[in-house]
Amino acid sequence: MTSFKTIRARAEKRKGGPKALEKLMPDKPDLKRLAKLGDDRILAEMTKRVFCAGFAWSVIDSKWDGFEAAFLRFQPAKLTFQPEDYWEGLLRDARIVRNGAKIMSVRDNAAFIQEIAKEHGTFGRFLAQWPASNEVGLLDLLTKRGSRLGGNTGQMLLRFVGWDGFVTSRDVVACLRDAGLDIAEEVKSKGDLAKVQAQFNAWAEETGLPYTYLSRICALSVGENRSEH
Repeated sequence: MTSFKTIRARAEKRKGGPKALEKLMPDKPDLKRLAKLGDDRILAEMTKRVFCAGFAWSVIDSKWDGFEAAFLRFQPAKLTFQPEDYWEGLLRDARIVRNGAKIMSVRDNAAFIQEIAKEHGTFGRFLAQWPASNEVGLLDLLTKRGSRLGGNTGQMLLRFVGWDGFVTSRDVVACLRDAGLDIAEEVKSKGDLAKVQAQFNAWAEETGLPYTYLSRICALSVGENRSEH
């Protein structure tokens, strides 16, 4: 396997040098901040990622104030006690995208968050305690116990709430394959995910960098060299 030093050097060359690459890095994961993140904000992000899946993100962003109002500011306890007519009413609510299955996922995920919070205090605290070296296990839990949180949706949820993990985007997978990892062009199987996890674990040990940085640098080392704005 290619060392991460080589991958980083390639990304630096493509993006204009070490300082230019550094400017393209996301915020460093802050586990203390994540542990303090309210369950309502976790549910809001879950909902946004679910609705963004297969849909234009700009449309969801433009309607987000309406989502916040329609879903009672995403307070899990309030949502789990809402009667059926509340949920049926959302199917006619123009403030949101009226997709029945995705709307009902909010109710299911509110209950999921409450279950985890009973076990760990808050969902954010649960996430903050989960090791980055086992993202595969966390994604499996989100898939099995959450609603519509499988695949890329779960990965993007973790990224947006500030958990330290990788994302198997097209460019990241291309980087991994170029480095010598035997995985498919689209990482969907548990076997391929396990290989990706093992490689990021090795690179984390090699570099001491957060997984979010490793994932981002990997993506920037291949593919179309777009300008960053």
